[in-house]
Amino acid sequence: MTVQVVFVLAAGAVVILDPAEVLEHLGVRVVAGSLVLMPIVMVCLVALRFRRNHRSERIHTGNVSRLLDRVLSTSHEWIWAVDDEWKFTFSSQTSADLLGYLPAELIGEPCSVIIDPDDLARARGAVAISLGREGSSWNGLTVRCRHRDGSTVWMEVSGGIRPAADGQPGGFDGTSRMLPRETAQEAAASRSQNQIREIIDGKLLLTAFQPIHSLGTGHLIGVEALSRFVSDDGAGAEYWFQEAAAVGLSAELEFAALTTALEAARELPPLIYVALNISPATCLDPGLPGLLERSSLPLDRMVLEQTERLEVPEYGPLIAALAPLRERGLRIAVDDAGSGFASMRHVLHVRPDIIKLDRSLTAGIDDDQGQRALGAALAEFARRIGATLVAEGIETQAELAAVTGLGMAAGQGYLLGRPSVHPREWAAWHQASTRESRPPDERASPGPGPS
Repeated sequence: MTVQVVFVLAAGAVVILDPAEVLEHLGVRVVAGSLVLMPIVMVCLVALRFRRNHRSERIHTGNVSRLLDRVLSTSHEWIWAVDDEWKFTFSSQTSADLLGYLPAELIGEPCSVIIDPDDLARARGAVAISLGREGSSWNGLTVRCRHRDGSTVWMEVSGGIRPAADGQPGGFDGTSRMLPRETAQEAAASRSQNQIREIIDGKLLLTAFQPIHSLGTGHLIGVEALSRFVSDDGAGAEYWFQEAAAVGLSAELEFAALTTALEAARELPPLIYVALNISPATCLDPGLPGLLERSSLPLDRMVLEQTERLEVPEYGPLIAALAPLRERGLRIAVDDAGSGFASMRHVLHVRPDIIKLDRSLTAGIDDDQGQRALGAALAEFARRIGATLVAEGIETQAELAAVTGLGMAAGQGYLLGRPSVHPREWAAWHQASTRESRPPDERASPGPGPS
C-alpha cells in the first residue's frame, strides 16, 4: 500500500507539472488519469477492507473478553497467576467464595497469605518434581490452603510456567478447585500420617518434666513427663496424639514419646518417680514391657499415667496386661479423676496406686464449699483403697492450703513448678526441696502421704 501511495503522488505531480506538455493529447491524458485513479481506488478498497476486518476483530475480541469475564465470574474454579517471587498478579472472583479474599486483596501479596510456609515449601517442591517430569505444567497437586477465617481448605491445583515476555517477568498461572469432602479427608489423613512419621523418624520430640511435691514435707517426690513437639505450626501435644489416633499411629507415637521421656529421665535427680502418660489402648501393646525393661530407669520408679477420658471397652485385658509389670514395682495412676462419672468407674476397675485430681476441681477449691466436700470425699476414698491422691493444677497459695488441709498427699501445678526441658532446673527443684533434712525412713515415692 505504501508503494501505491507513492506512485499516486508521483503521478499526480507529473500531471500537474507536465513539463513536456505531453498531456495535450487526449489519449495520453486518459491513460495518465487511469494510472492515477486505479491506485486510489485500490487504496480505498484496501482501507475499507481493513476497517471492516478491524471492526470484525474488535467485535470478536469483545465477545471473547465478555466470555472470559463470564467464565471468571461464574466458574467454580479459581484462576490465578503469580510472578517468579510467588506473589499474586491475578486472581479471579472465585477466590472470595473459596478463600474469603477478594481478588484486589490478593494482588501483590505473597502466596503465604493463604498457604502456611511449610505447606508452600512442600507445594513448591512437588511443582518442581512435576515440572522436571512433565515439562512446563503440572496437574492435580493437592495443597492445604487457609481460609480467611482460619479454617482449612483442601484444593487441587493445576498450572504451568508463564514465560517472561514484553519486559514482564515470568511466573506461573493455573487453576484451583476445592476437593470434595471425602477426598479432602483422605488428603488430611495422608498429610497427618506423613507429619507424624517425620516426627517419629526424625525424633522431633522433647520431654518437659513438671515437679510433683509431697504436701506434707514439701519434698520433690516425682515428676510428670510431658511431650513437646518440634513443629513449625506450633501445635500442642494433645493435637498430635489426637491426630495419631485418628490415622492409626497412636501406639507408635506414644512409644516414641515414652522412649524420649525415659532417655531424658537419666538426667533427673535419683530416687524420684517418673509419671509417663499412656493411653489404655497402648497398655495392651505387646511391645510395651520390652520398651520399659530396656530403659535404665527401674520399674519401681515408673508410673504409667492413664487418662480416664479415653474409653476402655473391656477392663479384663487391660488389668491382665499390667499385672506382671505391677508385680515388679510398676505403679499405675489415673489422671483427671473427678471430672466425670467415667473417671470413678475407671478408678474402681483399675485400682490405681495414684489418683490425680482434675484441675477443674482444684481451681478455686479454697472458695467453693462443694469442691471442698468432693475433695475431702476423694481423699478419704483414696485412703481406703490404699492410693495416693495428687492434686493437679495448684496455682495459688490459697488452693495449696486448701488441698493440704483436706488431707491430699501430693500436688503439682504452676505454683509448685512449671514444666521444664532443662536438666539444671530439674536439679534445682530437688535441691530446693531437700534443704531441710528428711526423716531417715522417708521414701521418695508417692506413698500414702497424710490423710
